[in-house]
Amino acid sequence: MPRKVHGHDTRYVRLQKNYCFACGLNNPDGMRLKFTVDEERQTFVCRFRLSKRYTGPPGHSHGGIIATILDEAMGKVNKLRHVVALTREITVDYLKPVPLNQPLRVEGREVSVHGRQHINMAEILNEKGEVLARSRGIFIAIDPGKMFGRFIER
Repeated sequence: MPRKVHGHDTRYVRLQKNYCFACGLNNPDGMRLKFTVDEERQTFVCRFRLSKRYTGPPGHSHGGIIATILDEAMGKVNKLRHVVALTREITVDYLKPVPLNQPLRVEGREVSVHGRQHINMAEILNEKGEVLARSRGIFIAIDPGKMFGRFIER
C-alpha cells in the first residue's frame, strides 16, 4: 500500500541547478553542506567543519552562519513529509561559541505540523555532544510549481 503523503508531493521536482548558499552544489561560493536522513530517528544530520572564511569572533563562527546552518537543517526536515516549505520565522539560542576548524554536526527534526505550518528544531553539537546552538523554526508549505515554476526542469 502506498504511503500517505501529506501536503504537496515534491519527489519529482528538480531544479535546473541548485545555487542554495547552504547546500547547493552549483554555488561556487556556497557552504555545500551535505545532509543525510536518519530514518530511525526521523532527523536530518550533517557533519561539517567551518573554515576561517566563516569567522565572527576570533576563532569562532559568525552568528549569521550559525543561523544559516540551523535554518538549512530545519528546512531539510520538511522532506520527511514530501513538502516544500519556506522559512517564516526562526529563533536561535546561541548557547556556546561555535569553533572554527573543529568537527561539528547539526541535527534537525520535526516538532509538530498544523496544516501548512511545520514547526521544526535543530541543534549544532560539538564532538563531545555539547549543544552549542539551538533553533526553532516555523515553515509554511507552498506549491513549488506555482512559486518556482520557471526554475523547475520539465
